[in-house]
Amino acid sequence: MSHLRILTSRLKSQTFQLLVKRNNVLWARCSWKRYTSSGSAEPFLSGSNSNYVEEMYFAWLENPNSVHKIRGHHVAQLDPLGILDADLDSFVPSDLITTIDKLGLYGLHESDLDKAFRLPTTTFIGGKESSLSLREIIKRLECGGHLGESTGSSIGVDKLLLGRLNVLANVIRKELEQIFCQFDPKLEASDEGSGDVKYHLGMYHERINRVTNKKITLSLVANPSHLEAADPVVQGKTKAEQFYRGDTAGKKVMSILIHGDAAFAGQGVVYETFHLSDLPSYTTNGTVHVVVNNQIGFTTDPRMARSSPYPTDVARVVNAPIFHVNADDPEAVMYVCNVAAEWRNTFNKDVVVDLVCYRRSGHNEMDEPMFTQPLMYKQIRKQVPVLKKYADKMIAEGLVTLQEFEEEIAKYDKICDEAYTRSKDEKILHIKHWLDSPWPGFFTLAGEPKSMTCPPTGISEDMLTHIGKVASSVPVDSFQIHAGLSRILKGREGMIKNRVVDWALAEYMAFGSLLNEGIHVRLSGQDVERGTFSHRHHVLHDQEVDRRTCVPMNHLWPNQAPYTVCNSSLSEYGVLGFELGFAMASPNALVCWEAQFGDFHNTAQCIIDQFISSGQAKWVRHNGIVLLLPHGMEGMGPEHSSARPERFLQMSNDDSDHFPEFSENYDVKQLFDCNWIVVNCSTPANYFHVLRRQILLPFRKPLIIFTPKSLLRLPEARSSFDEMVSGTHFRRVITEEGVAADKPEEVKRLLICTGKVYYDLVKERSVQGLDKEIAILRLEQISPFPYDSMKTEAEKYCKAELVWCQEEHKNMGYYDYVEPRLFTLLHHTRPIWYVGRDPASSPATGNKNTHLAELKRLLDTAFNLEAFEGKKF
Repeated sequence: MSHLRILTSRLKSQTFQLLVKRNNVLWARCSWKRYTSSGSAEPFLSGSNSNYVEEMYFAWLENPNSVHKIRGHHVAQLDPLGILDADLDSFVPSDLITTIDKLGLYGLHESDLDKAFRLPTTTFIGGKESSLSLREIIKRLECGGHLGESTGSSIGVDKLLLGRLNVLANVIRKELEQIFCQFDPKLEASDEGSGDVKYHLGMYHERINRVTNKKITLSLVANPSHLEAADPVVQGKTKAEQFYRGDTAGKKVMSILIHGDAAFAGQGVVYETFHLSDLPSYTTNGTVHVVVNNQIGFTTDPRMARSSPYPTDVARVVNAPIFHVNADDPEAVMYVCNVAAEWRNTFNKDVVVDLVCYRRSGHNEMDEPMFTQPLMYKQIRKQVPVLKKYADKMIAEGLVTLQEFEEEIAKYDKICDEAYTRSKDEKILHIKHWLDSPWPGFFTLAGEPKSMTCPPTGISEDMLTHIGKVASSVPVDSFQIHAGLSRILKGREGMIKNRVVDWALAEYMAFGSLLNEGIHVRLSGQDVERGTFSHRHHVLHDQEVDRRTCVPMNHLWPNQAPYTVCNSSLSEYGVLGFELGFAMASPNALVCWEAQFGDFHNTAQCIIDQFISSGQAKWVRHNGIVLLLPHGMEGMGPEHSSARPERFLQMSNDDSDHFPEFSENYDVKQLFDCNWIVVNCSTPANYFHVLRRQILLPFRKPLIIFTPKSLLRLPEARSSFDEMVSGTHFRRVITEEGVAADKPEEVKRLLICTGKVYYDLVKERSVQGLDKEIAILRLEQISPFPYDSMKTEAEKYCKAELVWCQEEHKNMGYYDYVEPRLFTLLHHTRPIWYVGRDPASSPATGNKNTHLAELKRLLDTAFNLEAFEGKKF
């Protein structure tokens, strides 16, 4: 075994990096982990490098203190302020390469500095020269080698997606007057929504690339103050753009993410996003990450903000190369950015550029940084601005004259002054000028749909039968499936013969019918291919051949749209953000994200709060993403029961005190005015319809669906083809269809409920023989609240007690949303009684007996016709 192999075996669980200082750039090689091959097999450890490592190893064996750390970051002049301490301690070594007393370690003397050494073929510091003196070699390593690399746009990319907003004027080329308008507090906002602060807005622009003389499209994604939340959104949108272009290698579309140092190190979504970078259904074939390293986060310095030497160390988790560069050296920055673009284009992997710089002013326009960083800001106030520093350098080198520089500054000042003057003519802030995802042809120029109607969502029986047959088969020859799956497919075949569907088959038919209409369907989330509850089985696995799979959904029609179903990493925040971005790219796709359990969406709450519920109001961003959230009190404990419907309903923008006017197409107009749609379907047919309606609507709104668990296999929770054929549609309210509906004036109590609890109520009503006295109404679309249908039903059962019944605790679920709307509907003339679990802090009990006792109390109260006698309204 060679000495190098001995060394690698001693470093098995560690990482080893060769760091070389060149110019004002720290070149960081990718981490070297668990390699046991010889040095010749590793190109970056070949030739002189491997010899050097062996020499260091032997010197270390003799005397550990005689060997320096081989850490170029201690030597590289990365910090324009001269205060950076990469190891977060007070030790900064002297120049370990050039110090005379270190030459002896290598058997060299000072006179050897002028001897010529042959250069290895792997370096380019010699240019056309094959040998240099040691003194010159050291000088070039410190001062930089020869430059020339390709930029992202000159290697074929024609669309760039960006994730931060400090590039509006100089990169996106947003009109300056539009930017200045955002700073005018007197301007009246348009009526398109709440709008957002100026540095959160996005932009979409097409411009000419001066290098290639070709058009390049730039899309800057709007983002909230949760600084890294836009990362997965950008990646999802990039993936969608690549998908629809057939750009499987990412040669036409790429993303650039611009980060802050504190957020990059501190926010977990960065880690989640990196871990999507090489997954088959999530990769964007490499992203260029640019970290604007101000060496401070608001008022917190790095010692308090991270435990690692660099803010970019999180990128090492995917072995991304990381380049640290002094941002006060524009040529070094350009060089590194060119290399980063070349790396991404060549290897289709992520790459990180750490721009070590400083923040000249405080965190915002009003902040005083001297309160907390007095020494740093004393140094910053002494610092010559980079523009002047670089101008002085060019003037000294004779590249420009002082007069030319001053004329250029005056010219740009004039452009800004004129744009500022023009901005004074603006009277209204138009948020639509800041769209990051325009959908040409989908909306009218005014930004409204071409019509306010939605066609029936049913399909022909022949299509239902055809999809059902494919869903019951294995459309690939010699494919061995699991015996248990064979029984499931036979069960589906039997349902098709009987013209009924269960939940999984209804979903299959909704997806399959949309594929036939050219609509791409994408279903993503944890374990969605099989389904958490083993009900879906959209990807079949050959039991005899490893990794051989079949997706029957992609064998439905000769020229169908593609179906993408993909198990995600164990992430909610990152993956939901990714799917949101994917849905942003095109209105002609049904993009669904399913939580393993509805409860788990709480770790993606940032995406829900910042982008989904309020995205249209802030950024005029329509989005049709669908959230599938398994929900239902099944006695499975507090983390596997509730999708927290109260949270979604609280963030719905309809007014509980407003009694609407019922005009033509009221149901569709109501959907257009809302910020999202919240449903809890109790039948497979209604689930089928609401998925199809999501695409047939003339606009896009996020759709929140509380999906069932026990209903997936409940025999009563099945639907007939008659409820899904042509001419049928989604039912916002499912009315009583039993004997109570025949004589509504004799009904004593109208139970209003939503979701799974309906089946518990129906069963208990039958047991107690109260089918005539008690009617049960199912609220399928909760928000926006179907005032028109509910008004009809309340008037129909004019003598009945109105009782809202839910299985959730009183302070959770739907009661606080439904009760005031029913009062408004009834003009406060009739009481709305509550039946359900008592208030609690936890969403569900973890004890099965307690769960059953709570359910019994709920049912007993619901069917006790004397329960509310004597109670005050």
